Amino acid sequence: MTTARRKSYGVKGAPYAFLLPATILFALFFALPIGYALWLSLHKVQVKGLGLGSGARKEVWAGLENYKDALSDSELLSGAVRVVGYGAIVIPVMLGLALLFALMLDTDKVRLAPFTRLAIFLPYAIPGVVAALLWGFLYLPDVSPFYFVLDKLGMPQPNLLDGGPLYLALSNIAVWGGTGFNMIVIYTSLQAIPAEVYEAAKLDGATPLQIALRIKIPMVAPSLVLTFFFSIIATLQVFSEPTTLKPLTNSVSTTWSPLMKVYQDAFRKGDIYSAAAEAAVIAVVTLLLSFGFLRAANSRNKQEEAR
Repeated sequence: MTTARRKSYGVKGAPYAFLLPATILFALFFALPIGYALWLSLHKVQVKGLGLGSGARKEVWAGLENYKDALSDSELLSGAVRVVGYGAIVIPVMLGLALLFALMLDTDKVRLAPFTRLAIFLPYAIPGVVAALLWGFLYLPDVSPFYFVLDKLGMPQPNLLDGGPLYLALSNIAVWGGTGFNMIVIYTSLQAIPAEVYEAAKLDGATPLQIALRIKIPMVAPSLVLTFFFSIIATLQVFSEPTTLKPLTNSVSTTWSPLMKVYQDAFRKGDIYSAAAEAAVIAVVTLLLSFGFLRAANSRNKQEEAR
């Protein structure tokens, strides 16, 4: 083989060499676990007699039986309903605050912008379990400084860890932790808007509010779609907040969210086959909702461009 041909093969194979490490990691830590979970979801354990002795418990093919059980599981469906209610609070409030903060930081008169950005983003850097513990103790009447102040003022002291207020308590943790990340995404998109656009609007007599409503928000719409997409996925996969708050209140059951139900079946009951099927159902629902929203957003953008 000539030197020129070796160089040609080397140049053509260079991209594949660069992709190889990422491909190996993807296969080992993503593709293979997913494939194994799907394989588990199609099997079950068959117990003979009392289940004692060798050969008494045997793994057999179950087909779609685990999926049928998952779709008819009342605890899993109840958890999904609770998560929908939780998301109805978290997503609008979190994205609304993120957009508001990004617009405020993008104004010309803002002071201490770097410090303010860091202060808003900092809660996102705190692990979810730590944040849930922090807020959990602030919610407890016996140790919370807020309840102490309310008691001294003679004001009512609501129990945020029981009944309907529990949704607000959980939502507050998610909003507090996720607003900063979404704000940074939207703020970065605002910084990419050419200054000439603002100058032209000011020459036409547009006020800062009109610039925000008619120029900034429409131009960062792709970022809003992206943050909404991430928020849907994070909401459907909520786990650490209710799990961390569970020891502090009886209102949070072991199956409060779908992922808690999966954890309960897999590691408490030891039924990894049913848990794998439930996880697969949750993944499919998440993908359908997420990509359905993206498709609707893209079709709307195409319609606006056609106009």
